[in-house]
Amino acid sequence: MNISAENPNPVRGASDGAHRGDAGARLMLVTLCFIWGTTWPLMKVALEEIPPLSMRAVAAALGALTLYLLCVVMRRSLRLPSTKAFVHVVVAASLNITGFSLFSAFAQLAASTSRVTIVAYTMPIWAVLLAWPFLGERPSRIQWTALLLCIVGLSILIYPLAGSGVPLGIILALGVGVSWAAGTVYVKWAHIDLDPLALASWQMTIAFVSLTACMYIVDGRLVLHGLQTGGAFATVWTGVVGNGVAYALWFPAMKRLPAVTASLGVLAVPVVGIVQSYLILGEVPTTPDMIGFALIFVASACVLLVPNKIGPAATP
Repeated sequence: MNISAENPNPVRGASDGAHRGDAGARLMLVTLCFIWGTTWPLMKVALEEIPPLSMRAVAAALGALTLYLLCVVMRRSLRLPSTKAFVHVVVAASLNITGFSLFSAFAQLAASTSRVTIVAYTMPIWAVLLAWPFLGERPSRIQWTALLLCIVGLSILIYPLAGSGVPLGIILALGVGVSWAAGTVYVKWAHIDLDPLALASWQMTIAFVSLTACMYIVDGRLVLHGLQTGGAFATVWTGVVGNGVAYALWFPAMKRLPAVTASLGVLAVPVVGIVQSYLILGEVPTTPDMIGFALIFVASACVLLVPNKIGPAATP
């Protein structure tokens, strides 16, 4: 067979295919920005009616069920190849989902949703710092530009809050970003031999067990008696869409893109979150908010619209 006759430029063909896959992963990130940006204010609605650990345990249960059903429908194997892989999944779940869920829920009780959403997305800063030594992902010029815009934008947003000391809600929100970034880098570093959707399913299931244990230790039982229609809808959305569908998109996108690119690519979530917080909760953005949002949006666009170089850094 004459390979060159069928594909006169096989390298170019492979590159085109990689770029198409890369574009698909970026589309996943755009969808994630809308889903997670909408989920943040809806979580606040749920948290006004039920305790944070009860809300998170129910949402994790719904997320785990959604991801399991997706695996069954799409015929993805859930078999863990080894005990070592299971340990990696437990660590990843603790950072990516359990830590994220606990920090974010309590942060929203101590600070406004819009501020928590913004500060939580310092995640790319920590991801860049961790990915360089652990993954060898040296940031490109565009990524450094996006990171700088992110830092400036977040600084503008946080500064008005820090006049009388950094509030507890902001510290917890920073915990969200650090935990998520560490989980993102850990999954790339561990090279877990598991389908991305199955990996998401296992992590959510493990997180459900951990969050349920925390709920019984702290609250003693599941508390849902204060749940109204709005809170019930918000909890179901958080579980099915914010956890199930979103993580079904996040982990495949993270596998197909460098950790830094994937992390910076979701920087538009705070922008969507602030708009949705205004529409759903009535939280009105200030002038510093608008400036910070603009800088973060440009940072996200820098990453989403500029193709990656095809090379080792793009390989999980």
